[in-house]
Parts: sequence; C-alpha cells; structure tokens
Amino acid sequence: MVLKSSGLLTKEDMENHEQLPDWLVNEYKTFENTVLDPTFPCYFGMKGQRKGELRYAYISQDDWTNLPDAVGEFLTLFNEATKIKHGLFIFVEPFEEEGKLDEYRAQFWDIIQYLHDKDTVEWPEDHPRDPEHFLWDFHFKGEPIFVFGNAPAYKQRKTRDLGNSMVLGFQPRAIFQGLEGTEKGGIMSREKVRERVEAWDQLPKHPDISHYGDPEHNEWKQSFIGDDIEPITGKCPFMHKEMKIHS
Repeated sequence: MVLKSSGLLTKEDMENHEQLPDWLVNEYKTFENTVLDPTFPCYFGMKGQRKGELRYAYISQDDWTNLPDAVGEFLTLFNEATKIKHGLFIFVEPFEEEGKLDEYRAQFWDIIQYLHDKDTVEWPEDHPRDPEHFLWDFHFKGEPIFVFGNAPAYKQRKTRDLGNSMVLGFQPRAIFQGLEGTEKGGIMSREKVRERVEAWDQLPKHPDISHYGDPEHNEWKQSFIGDDIEPITGKCPFMHKEMKIHS
C-alpha cells in the first residue's frame, strides 16, 4: 500500500520503497546523491545524511494534512536529551510540469502559512509576529525554526536545486547554538560554507543572506532566495493569525 502523504520518516524508511510513491523514490535518490557529493557546501546535511540523522516527510499536491503532525513529531525528537541535532526535509510532490521559481516560492509560503494556521501552540509573546521585523523568525509548537526552500527552477543557484521536487528544510534555531551571528565560531563556519556555495553556484553570495539578528536583514527573505544577485522586494506573504484578524 502506497501512502499519499506521510508522518516522520527515517533513512531506513526512505530506503524501503514498498510504501513510498515512485516520485518520492526517485527524488530521494537525487537528494542523497546531491548532499553526499564531497563538494556539497552544507557539512551539516552531508554528515546528517551519511549517519542517518536526518528525518523526512512528504506531502502530495492535494493533501497537506499530515504536515503538522510530522513537524511536531520531529520537534519532539529534536528536543530529546541527545547530542544528535536532526534536520527535517519535506518533499513536495512535483508539479506535472516544472514551474517557474515564483510558483515554487508561492507554494513554499502557502505551506508555511498552512503550518502556522494549524499550530495549536501560542506564538511566544517575546518574539515578533511581523516578518518585516528584523528579529522575526518562524515558530511552530513554540519553537523558532529556520525553514528554507529548494526547487528545480533554480538554474544558477544549484545548491538550491535538489531534484524535481520542492524540498523544504527545517532547522530548529537551537542547531545554531554557539554559531550565532556575532560568535567567532559562527562567523568562521558561515564563511567556509559560503565559500563552498559560491564555488557550486558560480555566483556571489545572495544579498539577502545574512545572520539572524542583523538589523539590516529580514530573515524571511533568506528562506527562499532569488536565482540571481538581486535582493527580494515586496512584503512577506506570511501573516500571523492575530494580524489576519486585525487586517
């Protein structure tokens, strides 16, 4: 029996093809081959994939109902007393034909909005609700999370192309403990990764890439960057539930 969408999955689950749709089997192979390339810029993803520390889920184009439970289950696992800091990757069933980057970006924010609208935990009082605030970051189940999108429509920024499926990466903010924007370790780690990204993409660092807490930076723009060197303009599509009520 093939499931239309899933809860939280391990590497072993992803390699058991019996319950996975064909599209996911193919996309997972592409994902694994990409992140295990020795020159792939993200050490975290490479190490996590090799050691089986990453977690996965998938959604179809017409059914996202499993997503809140999958992300919630991941956060429970992440917060267990362990030195392993898992990352979560959500595979989205590909469009029938490859879309334009703006179409993937729109769906990315639709998915983020859906997660927020289904969230049963209050947004922390001391964190901004407006994504235009430089200290805003996405929260789910009370946890701050950096979510970033990868899509096949990236033609220049190849580090953001993980196959025919849009793939959302979820990294709880706690992963970056000790690697914050102004910490020496964080500065050095980011510089090393960014050098490797520029080598893969053959493009300079995107102008919207910075560190959390930079007063000249909007975190939401970093979630789904452009396929160029032009800063993103306009307002964030995400809207907090409370802001919806008052708009």
